[in-house]
Amino acid sequence: MKQRIYIDTSVVGGYFDDEFNDATIALFKRFEQGELIFVVSNLLDLELIAAPLRVRELLYRYPQENFERVELTEDAIFLADKYISEKVVGKTSLEDCRHIALATINRVDVLASWNFKHIVNLDRIKGYNSVNLRLGYPMIEIRSPKDLLHYED
Repeated sequence: MKQRIYIDTSVVGGYFDDEFNDATIALFKRFEQGELIFVVSNLLDLELIAAPLRVRELLYRYPQENFERVELTEDAIFLADKYISEKVVGKTSLEDCRHIALATINRVDVLASWNFKHIVNLDRIKGYNSVNLRLGYPMIEIRSPKDLLHYED
């Protein structure tokens, strides 16, 4: 079974960022080869509107049927608001929380992000999962794209 990887906006932007592009391009190669499924949301679409043209157009290089699309729902909004009310992160991280809530509710295998401050952060991950478990949701696995590559021995 293919892994379902929820990607946030930082992963799309990371494709063109000198600091993150090697691992991001390698992750996209795994996607191109059909090894995994990228789960994308309408929230990602909205965030990409303000991105540079090459970032906005990256996902259009691939057949749209290769992506699994999810939509922001009332349940995801509620869960994201809970992360904030439980002080996992502050109010300025609402969009990050919505990505995490979408990934959680849609039971992806992993959420991939380059956002180390609010998302790929051990203390934050523990907080998100604490809220998830209290509300009856599964734990969410959160990693950087670098953690999702295959390495030869």
